Amino acid sequence: MPNITLDGVQKNYGGGAPNAVVGLDLEIGDGEFMCLLGPSGCGKTTTLRMISGLEHPTGGTIRIGDRVVDAVADAIYVPPEKRDLGLVFQSYALWPHLTIENNVDFGLRLRKVPKAEREQRTADVMDKLGISKYRKRYPSELSGGQQQRVALARMLAVNPDVLLLDEPLSNLDARLRLEMRAELKRIHEEFNTTIVFVTHDQWEAMTLATTIAVMSDGELQQVGTPDEIYAQPANRFVAEFVGNPPINIIELARDDNGGLALWSMQYITAKFGEMHSLGSVGIRPEAVQVVPSVDGVPDGAFKARAVITGILPTGGSWIIELDVAGRKVFSVTSLSPKFSVGDESYLWVDAADLNLFDVDGARMRTDRAFVGSGEEI
Repeated sequence: MPNITLDGVQKNYGGGAPNAVVGLDLEIGDGEFMCLLGPSGCGKTTTLRMISGLEHPTGGTIRIGDRVVDAVADAIYVPPEKRDLGLVFQSYALWPHLTIENNVDFGLRLRKVPKAEREQRTADVMDKLGISKYRKRYPSELSGGQQQRVALARMLAVNPDVLLLDEPLSNLDARLRLEMRAELKRIHEEFNTTIVFVTHDQWEAMTLATTIAVMSDGELQQVGTPDEIYAQPANRFVAEFVGNPPINIIELARDDNGGLALWSMQYITAKFGEMHSLGSVGIRPEAVQVVPSVDGVPDGAFKARAVITGILPTGGSWIIELDVAGRKVFSVTSLSPKFSVGDESYLWVDAADLNLFDVDGARMRTDRAFVGSGEEI
């Protein structure tokens, strides 16, 4: 399978509107499952459509393997049908008057694949996706999840070099979405197809992707593995967009009369030295530990007195709402809390779990040697 390379790609729809995609540099590797993640209007679907050839970039170059398929400066444009790509839309776009078998082999018929080979490839892909028993049915006789499998089978039957998926699971209920996530994961492993998947659902991206590209306002914010995106966000946008419950943000620029911001700054200065451009601190709720007394706090950890103001069960875990000097902080635990609302407690956070951002929101490095041991707050 080929690599996909986007070099300085831009898209503007005219009319004085800002660029939908701004100077995008992105490399999608052979056999990679890449998720383009971001809020509505961030440019992820536009990027996917430019890769497919359905949209023309207004600047930059797109390569699939060694072949340039779009180069604005050189007036190069390869139409969608000659890019060897498979595209699955949010709408399944199945032919209602054709049986499931005929929907799946539709692309092979267009390519004039010999009948014996066409029948074999159709049977193979339908069997792998578990829809062989529906071959004589029509789309209206299938559930949403089954129709999704048919749409995927139609694309996989033609054996595309790259599979492009534009929010294909958004029309499914929660159970079917979970089943189809597992199905897509299996398809990627079995077919070793390069997949580019557009979604605004962070959990889809985290559970499916080998690599995630986070976008905002047409600009690429960060590219990395799911673990890197979650644990080492490149900036505050990524930190706040990825994670549920959202990351706790402590604004250090605000004067809170000796409260959480001041305590955080004192601790960070003791640990890392002076950081003059520091603007905020982000702490994932899972990193916030809650104990009944200061005796349960490890040496060197950031700690603060807190009052428990809420305990919210979510099924397999609990969200604990804390009041720290008038500021809300959230903790998540998989163990049943031994607290009650109104109890006084201590929260603590390991220094390695502090995400530091400068005044412009960019991540700051904290790999210098620790100093001090952190004083009780």
